Amino acid sequence: MNGYLYILECANGKFYTGSTINVEYRLSQHQAGEGANFTRKHLPVTLVYCQEFATIEEAFLREKQVQGWSRKKKAALINGEFEKLPSLAKTRTLR
Repeated sequence: MNGYLYILECANGKFYTGSTINVEYRLSQHQAGEGANFTRKHLPVTLVYCQEFATIEEAFLREKQVQGWSRKKKAALINGEFEKLPSLAKTRTLR
């Protein structure tokens, strides 16, 4: 069964990242206040990005990866500016 990574923009301008097997149904849940606590507090939400994967497990793994990204990096993904993604990666300082 296919899975989907999705990103919503909330009324407060923040992004919410999730995964599902049915984007339309999950979006309607969020809009009805039946989704995550975060989106419930920041309605309405707008679907700004969706990516299909072969399985829900793959979508979930990608969700967890994208959740760790900065707002700028998520915006680049949403806007299809894939060439910017590597330069927006967080760098770690070695001590």
